[in-house]
Amino acid sequence: MDAFSTHHGLVAPMNRANVDTDQIIPKQFLKSIRRTGFGDNLFDAWRYHDEGDLSKTANEREINHDFILNQARYQSASVLVAGDNFGCGSSREHAVWAIQEFGFRCVIAPTFADIFFNNSLKNGLLLIRLDEAVVKGLMETIESTPGLHLTVDLENQTITGDGVSLAFDIEADRKKLLLEGLDDIGLTLSYADEIRAFEARHQKAMPWVFGGSR
Repeated sequence: MDAFSTHHGLVAPMNRANVDTDQIIPKQFLKSIRRTGFGDNLFDAWRYHDEGDLSKTANEREINHDFILNQARYQSASVLVAGDNFGCGSSREHAVWAIQEFGFRCVIAPTFADIFFNNSLKNGLLLIRLDEAVVKGLMETIESTPGLHLTVDLENQTITGDGVSLAFDIEADRKKLLLEGLDDIGLTLSYADEIRAFEARHQKAMPWVFGGSR
């Protein structure tokens, strides 16, 4: 998993509340657990007029040019500012994979669904919660500032850019995992020496458990 320290990127607004995981990546595209191949179908029903069409490649689809992420000014955006309760609905981890493969490294919103929030952490996607009024103001700044780029500094917990200077909170353990690029397995392996020492002590104290004699 890629570590997250500082990211500088174009920011796009998605002023919608309660965006659920089926809207993020519809169920008909969940045909793999490889973590790749989902970016083309992110927000499928909104990005294309022929929603859910499995018979065409992304280049053959009918683009909805009114959708925010299809507009020229937001091409290559890597920071998404969204509405309240982003990522609600089912527990599909594919939603996180689709967001990442599309190119987003960070999502900012007032609140996130709990399962989506935890899935994001385990995949290195930084989610930042800010007060609703602050997010609304940020949306307005984005819309009035074409080409706005933000710098998200996880170590210092700041978001800065043209006319933007914000601080955010994050739990210390979540911050550590993201900074070090650790998922659950990586976190366990970081304690490998302690685990081996415990096993050695345990085997010495209770050898019969390991097939030895009392």
